[in-house]
Amino acid sequence: MIGRLNHVAIAVPDLEAAADQYRNALGAKVGAPQDEPDHGVTVIFIELPNTKIELLYPMGEDSPINGFLAKNPTGGIHHVCYEVDDILAARDHLKEQGARVLGSGEPKIGAHGKPVLFLHPKDFNGCLVELEEV
Repeated sequence: MIGRLNHVAIAVPDLEAAADQYRNALGAKVGAPQDEPDHGVTVIFIELPNTKIELLYPMGEDSPINGFLAKNPTGGIHHVCYEVDDILAARDHLKEQGARVLGSGEPKIGAHGKPVLFLHPKDFNGCLVELEEV
């Protein structure tokens, strides 16, 4: 059901410092900041030959990333994102298997302009999983 790894998301306390580190220390191709108000974050994508790194920074007081950074003040891996061909079929299959879909269970449009869903980390070995329809 899942396809390739789309990205690994890292929550960061300083978006520009993190972007500069990837750009200057690692020589990576770093995208521009992109506000995602529906998700409460500002993101920057780091392009790698085989996947992407998504830097996450809280957008406002209600951002879910604030809670993560309160527990992890230096930042850390927040989630992994896998590609799926049909997000609704994937959601229904996972729910049949006992997995919990976060939020309303309906896909939202993600940072790549495609439907996404998040799965409860307690159902996936402590890892928050994002599914993105491709």
